[in-house]
Amino acid sequence: MNAVAPRRLGRDFWTFFTGQTLSNLGTSFTNFALPLIVFKLTGSALNLAITSAAVFLPYLLFGLLIGAWVDRVDRKRLMIIVDTLNTLVIASIPVLSLLGELHVWYIYIVAFVGSTLAIFFQAAEFAAIPGLVGKDDLVKANGRIQASFSAMGFAGPLVAGLLVFLVPIETLLFIDAGSYFVSVISLMLVRTSFNLMAEGEVPRERQHLLKDVMEGLRYVLSHPVLRMISLMMALVNFFGSTVGFELVYFAKKQLLVANWQYGLLLASGPIGVVVLSLLAGPLHKRFKFSRVALTALALDGFFTILLGFTTFFWVAVPLMAVTQGLGILFNINTGSLRQAIVPNHLLGRVMTIAGVLAWSAIPIGTILGGIAIDQTNGTTLALGTLGTVQNIGLVYAVIGVVTFIIPIIFALTPLGHAERYLPQDEPAPVATVAGTEELPLSPPLEVSVVE
Repeated sequence: MNAVAPRRLGRDFWTFFTGQTLSNLGTSFTNFALPLIVFKLTGSALNLAITSAAVFLPYLLFGLLIGAWVDRVDRKRLMIIVDTLNTLVIASIPVLSLLGELHVWYIYIVAFVGSTLAIFFQAAEFAAIPGLVGKDDLVKANGRIQASFSAMGFAGPLVAGLLVFLVPIETLLFIDAGSYFVSVISLMLVRTSFNLMAEGEVPRERQHLLKDVMEGLRYVLSHPVLRMISLMMALVNFFGSTVGFELVYFAKKQLLVANWQYGLLLASGPIGVVVLSLLAGPLHKRFKFSRVALTALALDGFFTILLGFTTFFWVAVPLMAVTQGLGILFNINTGSLRQAIVPNHLLGRVMTIAGVLAWSAIPIGTILGGIAIDQTNGTTLALGTLGTVQNIGLVYAVIGVVTFIIPIIFALTPLGHAERYLPQDEPAPVATVAGTEELPLSPPLEVSVVE
């Protein structure tokens, strides 16, 4: 007999929530420290870009197969194994640093391996949430997780920025390693299966893994909204991923900040995410999906232009918060839409396929962005009393212009009227719970990438 998902946020959800909240806090320490470690070792924008490429390359190599495989295994057991391995992988960096044997090439390896493990975990997590709560509470649960993720993304860099006065930057990664272990314990305490089937859903006969991949791929590519989202995000990420991955270079070269100020700049993004996530519900009561989502992305581009021309740290902080918050508005709606319309047996595949398609351009985009920054080193633009914009700022401004134009073009596609493609017997997911329209869709390492 197939079990039916619970209808409220019960004990198992809050156990899961607590473990992932603490794990996200640890991850925010790594997000703070890792770019600084690479910059400390090399001082090169290209090396930062290679690190980011190593993060997203596994999505292109393994994403489709992993997503299909996750749909046929015990998801909870898989997540426990993955976080156990994450504990060892992350801890290896500070260990090598203490031994005086840490080199940038090893960070590339850790980024690659950690990202591969993250694909397994995120696919399983995405598909597990509908089993922890009822469909009526899906957006509420996603909202709680997104809010906690953002809160930890805010608190982590601030605390890490203070700790660097006391310990070496590399040592901060021990905290992340410990947080993965906490996640393992919390997952063991969850009693609900992460492979629950919806009421009335018929078990499917297992087929070849590649057939599973092709089934999920056809589903995404044949759906007008999912197809256009992936195409648009591939373009956005090709140009825009450089903004997030080169933030430490921007902060050090144009804003001339100390490490603790970089932590504050990094922490400002989650503030914007929380604020605009909470505004998503009221906005969707008044405006259509297309107007809110595409306008948010266009405004993201506009504020990125302003960020590129900013030479004052305290101006850059709110601009960073606004751009991050605007980016999440699109994620909130598209992610809830996927979970609402996709059958449970396809959820893992759809999540990873969407990630592969949306993030496919990131490795090339970030490498080209890093090359552009290094090759234009020394190029400046004087703004009189406002200071001098460095080459990194000029690259940011160009990216902002492109980001502003892309959603205007895609407004002419099915994304311009996405509500028409919702199932007729289901309300729009953004309207199910007022004021809690948040969703945990994030890259393996928190960066300014929209998916």
